[in-house]
This record gives sequence, structure tokens and C-alpha cells, in this order.
Amino acid sequence: MLEGKVALITGANRGLGKEISLALAKRGASIAIHYFKNRNLAESLKKQIGKNAEIYHADLMDEKEIFELVRRISAEMGEIDILINNFGPFIYKKWEEISFEEWDYIIRGNLNSAFICSKAVIPGMRRKKWGRIINIGYNRVEQIVAFPNITPYAIAKTGLLILTRTMAKTEAPYKITVNMVSPGLMEEGIKPEEFEIPMGRYCSFEDVIEAIIFLISDGANYITGTNIIVGGGWKI
Repeated sequence: MLEGKVALITGANRGLGKEISLALAKRGASIAIHYFKNRNLAESLKKQIGKNAEIYHADLMDEKEIFELVRRISAEMGEIDILINNFGPFIYKKWEEISFEEWDYIIRGNLNSAFICSKAVIPGMRRKKWGRIINIGYNRVEQIVAFPNITPYAIAKTGLLILTRTMAKTEAPYKITVNMVSPGLMEEGIKPEEFEIPMGRYCSFEDVIEAIIFLISDGANYITGTNIIVGGGWKI
């Protein structure tokens, strides 16, 4: 399905990023494993995937490092066909207790990093006249309501949805699709004290991955600028 495609997954060494990497590799893609702090986890993932994976370190808060990351991948593996903007720090804390440094880190990590990574890969995708960019959101990204405990995260992800739709419009003539996948309450994530999920269970990595696999498939050639909520009916 993805033979000959090069995929960059940011924050790929653990959690959802790791599982996305394994799923895309299983379908034939060559995986650029991005990590920032834990090289051991990245090396472990590379061993699981095998020869079709390489490890790359970069600070996604630094524009120069991002462009250097993409340059190295393009030189060593080929131009990037698929970008999964999975990296995104999270903090659960009352907005008035958040320091400026924490606020800035969450905004830059979730919005700025995806903006710069996308800018860095799009020229190559335009040359190929083919590309897939998937941004990771969260269940209520389209709801403009109060989020007292995840304020900067919610702001960043809603901004990312606007960026997703903007890029989808500008890149459509180049056969590049840009979409968002927004998980609900994850099995391994932070959970509020009171909740009700109509489906009766938490969102799994597999649930999210199936939506991503569909959006990067040839069957989704005409789908761009959309947000798929993988939430089991929570908070709709």
C-alpha cells in the first residue's frame, strides 16, 4: 500500500507516534523516526521496524533544526511523502497557574512545530505532485468553549485546525491533502473525574491509526481539510 513512500512521524519514539510508525512500516513505508530526548526508545523502534527505518534527532522548537531535519531525511531516504505532525506536549493545569514558559512551550510545541514542519516538507511534495499531511488534534478541537485546565493546548490545537484547512486549500492543486485526526479520551491519557463515553470504552491507538491509514490511502485522494473525530461519541 505504501511501498516507495517516505514518512516522517514527529515524536515517533513512544506512544501514539511509535504505533503510527509501526503501522505505516507494516504497510511498506520507509520511516523517519524523529525523537528529541530519548534516543534509546528511538533505537528500540528502529530495531522493531528493521532496515526501512532511520533515526533523526531534532528540536522542533527550532526552525533551523526542523529544516535541517527535513534536508537530512531527503538526502538519505528520499523526499518526504507523508508527514504526521504527532509531536505535541500536553499539560493539565488551571490556566491561572500556568507559567509563561509552560504556556509558550505548549503553544510552540503543538502549533508552531507543525507549521514549520509542514513548510519544510511541502516544496518536495509539490515537486512530486503528491503528499499527505496529517495533524493530530483532540476530541473537542472544533468547539470554541472554555477549557480551564487545558487552555494553551486547546488554543494551539484549534489554531492547528485552521492551519490544516488553510494548507488543504492552498495545496490541493498540487495533489497534496492535509487533514486532522482528533482522538478522544485515550486509554493511556489523562482522564477527567467524570465522563461518559457512549461507545463504552476509551479510544485506542488502533482506533486513531485506522483513521490515519484511510486518510493517507489512495481511497482518500479527494478528502482534504477535514477533521476526523475518533471519540466514540464523547462530548458531541
